[in-house]
Amino acid sequence: MSSKTSLACSSRPAGLPCCSRASSVVRVFLAMPNGRQMAMVTPTAAHPENSPDELVEEVDSLGTVLRLVTRRQMRAEALWHRAVFIAVRSSTGQLLIHQRAMTKDVWPGWWDVAVGGVVSPGESWEQAAERELAEELGVSGVELRPLGTGAYRDNEVKLVAACFEAVCDGPFRYSDGEIIETQWVALKDLGSRITQDSFLPDSIALILPRIGL
Repeated sequence: MSSKTSLACSSRPAGLPCCSRASSVVRVFLAMPNGRQMAMVTPTAAHPENSPDELVEEVDSLGTVLRLVTRRQMRAEALWHRAVFIAVRSSTGQLLIHQRAMTKDVWPGWWDVAVGGVVSPGESWEQAAERELAEELGVSGVELRPLGTGAYRDNEVKLVAACFEAVCDGPFRYSDGEIIETQWVALKDLGSRITQDSFLPDSIALILPRIGL
């Protein structure tokens, strides 16, 4: 079940600091304190674009496309690929963080400071970012502020990424099943929040320096 309902959000206010798919689900949203939004999850059919046989682009460390491989091969061999990261900010400057679904193929259940995912074959950076916002948060019509590109590698992943910033106050809809819950965090509190749970290292490395942290 792809996200069919999208929410238009506000454009980036002046003065704001610069800076893959899992099982589909039916979700009942719960209002939570402290800016949190959780969902009770009932699995349905698998998301077709998250199949291990989905084709993705293998690239070199500069982002040049080399060939098409399956997502399974890309993960198993930790091949270089393209990805997008979007830092979602509120109109008051808070950062949206989220907990990843337990069905994710890397770092399941970890927390993340950005939404995003693998770029599909032939997609531009902007197209991929717009698609990921719609699929993961149910958001469309939001201005994407480019934050630049970069590369990241560790024992789990190797990726070349484009980073963006978007402003949206929600509410959000997690139709593709990749997110368990979201929280708003003030930038001054982010450092201490990161010490409380496991956070994805790639988005930490690529996003935080680009939003002034």
